[in-house]
Amino acid sequence: MSAATLRLALVGVPNCGKSALFNALTGTRQKTGNYPGVTVERRWGHFVTGDGRQIDVVDLPGTYSLDPASPDQEVTRDVLLGRQAGESSPDAILCVVDATNLRVHLRFALELKQLGYPIIVALNMMDLARHHGIEIDVERLARELGAPVVPTVAVRRSGLEELLRRLPSELFDIAVRPTAAIDAGHKPRSVEDVRALQEEARRIARAALVHEGASFRLTKAIDEVVLHRVAGPIILFGLLFLMFQAVFAWAEVPMDWIDSGVVWLQAATVSALPEGWLASLISDGVLAGVGSVIVFLPQILILFAFVLVLEQSGYMVRAAFLMDRLMAGVGLNGRAFIPLLSSFACAIPGIMAARAIDTPRDRLTTILIAPLMTCSARLPVYTLIIAAFIPNTTVGPGIGLQGLVMFGLYLAGIVSALGVAAVLKLTVTRGLSQPFLMELPKYQIPVLRDVALGLVDRARIFLRRAGTIILISMLVIWVLASFPPPPPDATEAAIRYSFAGTIGRALNVVFAPIGFTWEISIALIPGLAAREVAVAALGTVYALSGSEDAVVDSLVATLQGAWSLPTALAFLAWYVFAPQCLSTLAVAKRETNSWRWPLFMFGYLFALAYIAAGATYWIAKFVT
Repeated sequence: MSAATLRLALVGVPNCGKSALFNALTGTRQKTGNYPGVTVERRWGHFVTGDGRQIDVVDLPGTYSLDPASPDQEVTRDVLLGRQAGESSPDAILCVVDATNLRVHLRFALELKQLGYPIIVALNMMDLARHHGIEIDVERLARELGAPVVPTVAVRRSGLEELLRRLPSELFDIAVRPTAAIDAGHKPRSVEDVRALQEEARRIARAALVHEGASFRLTKAIDEVVLHRVAGPIILFGLLFLMFQAVFAWAEVPMDWIDSGVVWLQAATVSALPEGWLASLISDGVLAGVGSVIVFLPQILILFAFVLVLEQSGYMVRAAFLMDRLMAGVGLNGRAFIPLLSSFACAIPGIMAARAIDTPRDRLTTILIAPLMTCSARLPVYTLIIAAFIPNTTVGPGIGLQGLVMFGLYLAGIVSALGVAAVLKLTVTRGLSQPFLMELPKYQIPVLRDVALGLVDRARIFLRRAGTIILISMLVIWVLASFPPPPPDATEAAIRYSFAGTIGRALNVVFAPIGFTWEISIALIPGLAAREVAVAALGTVYALSGSEDAVVDSLVATLQGAWSLPTALAFLAWYVFAPQCLSTLAVAKRETNSWRWPLFMFGYLFALAYIAAGATYWIAKFVT
């Protein structure tokens, strides 16, 4: 190492103010580019200390650990270990720590210390810490950590003079371990290693924190309950149970309004237009099809209102932490929870969110099981069948049977996903999982405006699907169900002589053994475009299958007279596993860069759906 020059690595957890400190230190004396061999931004510069010594500094990408979760975090690891091609290893480390979140950031500082480099800690964001009422004993922190600590506020250049003064005296004259020894001393950390580091970080933080601040004390007090090993999972499943009870209890009145409106429009259309194809197209095709899906908008909005409130409050991250313990049993970790949680809205963003999972086999496993999460497109199917065949009775104080069944269906999807993940991790995606690290934000009151905007956006997406995919599908179904016309001597409903009737009876050879009718067989095909289209297809098919009663009655009443209970339960079981829509398959192909895995996904889901529906049908038939 030169007596006059020090190569300094600037390292820290994401969002710790590291880049602001880099800018404050180097000013205009900095350059940017890409690291050799990777498209990851490289920033480096230099500055001069008070005694005239030059320090070359490189701003490494933020990371929570030396066991990286992305390509840019791999660069940080490789530079520190001397593995990065064309990049020499540093002589020392300047570790930036967020003063408002010592527990998380100190864990990484301890990991860096184990490399053996000389290290100095910049305790950044001290102004925010004071604003939140956090008081830190800096000298005690330095003693416990075994490294010099300098308080800073990088965006205001506060603490820079002290940092520049201490850098030479603390780092220049310390012998540095050979890079080979540093590299040899690092290996991927086990879960036990990570937990030990985290516990040490918490011990140091407790020793150094003089005063935590009211908001952080409240967060800590709440977390002691909601993250408790026993109480935490009970609270989580209690919240989910409340959510599904509310989906039925709170949505009943607005759903009745929408349903009545659709029935009124159908009756008005039949009265206003002469009998013929146009009246049938509008009443039986558009209104019966699209209307049978729009009626479920209140339930979808209630479901997403809960999700948005839980996200904004900071609880959803805790749910991921709680699920990590459960998911570890099937070979995954909490990183997979966020993509799977996104899949409750739609499997497409869930599959795309799996990009954040660094281990390729864990990422593939998450993609393959994402469709098992009960997406919002299944909600119209579930609520239709539950409303038609499950009595609206209470089974306990404030507990409705319909909400209980809905909760059971969602739970069945989760359990099935975990079971499939366990099988996959033992077979086609076998491999080791990495420890799970996640920063827990403090709790906050959700902003009503943000929740409202989120619900408006969700409603817009749902209605756009109703006005495009579902409408187009229903027009196609109406044409197939209306032509050719029945022969003059026809004795059955006209639809049985149509293209749709012919296709339905052909498909029913496959689906009759699991209790499905030919009408259901027809509805499964457009359901590949979007799952909720199956409901719209049933609305159109039954509107064209019966008398005027099919126009006056709602689809719920129609199904009550057309299906047996075993058939209804089999249909619910099918949709727990139902093969995903074509859009999901296309996204899975793009994310895996192969048709092999999307086809595997479709095949195993079809097999599970068929087996589950068949078993449910025959067991229910035997019992009833």
